[in-house]
Amino acid sequence: MAAEGKIDPMHQFTVEPLAPLKIGGVDVSFTTSSLWMLVALALIFGFMALGMKRQLVPGRWQMAVEGLTGFIDDMVRVNIGPQGKKFVPYIFSLFTFILVANLLGLMPLAIIPGLHAFTTTSHFSITGVLAVLSFSIVLIVGFWRHGLHFFSLFVPHGTPKVMIPLIASIEFISFMVRPFSLGLRLFVAMIAGHILMEVFGSFIVSGLNGGALGWGVGALSFLFIVGVVALELLVCAIQAYVFALLTTLYLNDAINLH
Repeated sequence: MAAEGKIDPMHQFTVEPLAPLKIGGVDVSFTTSSLWMLVALALIFGFMALGMKRQLVPGRWQMAVEGLTGFIDDMVRVNIGPQGKKFVPYIFSLFTFILVANLLGLMPLAIIPGLHAFTTTSHFSITGVLAVLSFSIVLIVGFWRHGLHFFSLFVPHGTPKVMIPLIASIEFISFMVRPFSLGLRLFVAMIAGHILMEVFGSFIVSGLNGGALGWGVGALSFLFIVGVVALELLVCAIQAYVFALLTTLYLNDAINLH
């Protein structure tokens, strides 16, 4: 968005209330972020409903759902083992929600006046909650299965006794940083790509009003934005995969220790 001739690439991340509401002084308004999360959930539900008809000859939707669930099942089995089977529903929900939320943010809905796509995963409040949720499950599983022996995770096997305090401290700090890095990675990747698209898009609009040189700049910016959009599509899938993959690796540490 441009205000007084200035480019404001951060305006697209503004959370706007759609149905203002306060309970006991706490703002619980229904916002654009809430709306687009519900849209993501509705799309996931519709996708799964269309693909779970159990036809003798699988249709395209059924093959897509089976392929996706098989992909997640393989990820969990490889990274956690047979004991990870119970976590497949959670990893599947995590992966699909992040993927759909990422892709929704790339929809070219701004061509409709007053409407633009909102990327919920471009807010650390959302990615942070997902990261804390995954980390909490790791802690619960770790202590439930191993009790206080779970702390042995911070002392790698074979560590010399004299080095235990130093190694344990480093491992503990590394462990506690996990939820922050998990949420920050997704947040930064999504916000950076959308800022680039907004800036190049503004260059295109400005170039159309700048004579021959402006048209040249606009054409070059258009090529750049096509490349950025293609890269963003890849990043949407990669970030969802990385988030789910790291969650399975952290669960493997909690279940199997080392």
